[in-house]
Amino acid sequence: MSFYDKDLRLIRKKFESRNDRIPEQIRLGNHFVDDFIFGDSEAADIPINALRVIFNIIIIIANEQFRPEDRPKQLSLFDEEFETDNNVFACIKIRNNKISPSGSTKQVIDAYEFLTKFKMGWYKSTNSKGKEIKTFGGLISSPSYDERGYTTFLISSYWLKKLMVIPEYNYILYNLVYNIRNNKHVIFAIWLAKIPDHGTTVRLSTLNKKFGLNYKSANDFCFKFLKPAKASLHNFNNLSFNFKYSNDLISIIPYQIRLPADQTRIVEDSAKQSDITNRLRYLRKRYNLLEQEIQQFEYQYKMIPQTREMIEKAFSEFKRTSRAGKEKTTDYEGIKFLYKIQELIIMLYRETKMGKLLPNGYPVIV
Repeated sequence: MSFYDKDLRLIRKKFESRNDRIPEQIRLGNHFVDDFIFGDSEAADIPINALRVIFNIIIIIANEQFRPEDRPKQLSLFDEEFETDNNVFACIKIRNNKISPSGSTKQVIDAYEFLTKFKMGWYKSTNSKGKEIKTFGGLISSPSYDERGYTTFLISSYWLKKLMVIPEYNYILYNLVYNIRNNKHVIFAIWLAKIPDHGTTVRLSTLNKKFGLNYKSANDFCFKFLKPAKASLHNFNNLSFNFKYSNDLISIIPYQIRLPADQTRIVEDSAKQSDITNRLRYLRKRYNLLEQEIQQFEYQYKMIPQTREMIEKAFSEFKRTSRAGKEKTTDYEGIKFLYKIQELIIMLYRETKMGKLLPNGYPVIV
């Protein structure tokens, strides 16, 4: 008997990896980063294969990640599904070759054992009705190898919420955990994404403690840890950094880079951003959208590809129905236009598979 047969009453949802195209970036919620990776302001020494598990969990649940201010109804639905009883879990299934591309069974087992034991304990959260919910375990529980080539495991509602409900998040390149073998360099990249654009200045003792290092001088820290980390990120990340030091103070200043190995992608990304900007400019002018009216709409259109696609589908439907009704699309202006697009988004969303599961989980643009 597999664990999910035995504990079916505890499992509210099942996820598994699909063969869809892997996105270039993942959204890593700051609450998860702060609590799991940098608990007590110190970075955990999470092995690279365990980091691959985390990145692949996020890939699998990516379509259900949301900011609560954008989708308040979806937060209520999450509470109803996962935060009504103690010890509620989701079931997730990942291909083993995603964790160890070389096919090492030991690497896969070690990764899941680490995540099962790391931070194992009781966790409490409070749902929207004020009820305290308790769950026990680490990030994952009960890994099972019932199907050849896959690992299936449970993830508690506590950690699932931190991965899915992301009021604040940063984009991280998915392939970092495959291109960079040094786990501390990947963890440093995650931290780098969180610091301000103008950089930060930190004492040597603080950085040693944060990353589990023991360098005697700022010079050693800079040239024995930061310099190799910079080389890794410069080759494989879209965010690198400069550094300098004075006495025991070390300044780290992030900057955006273009990956030299993929100039085609760079050109395409630049053109895509230009297209998005031009499209928003057109809509703003065409439908007399005021700055205070369009902020939420612009954020959703720029930052969330799935929502952008849904908006464009809704806009196409808007033009089609307007022509059929012998109306001008410009009869709708300002907030009236946004409400019309929102209405069509709801209609189109509820026709999707996700819409049938979570009918009120549609994107909110106004």
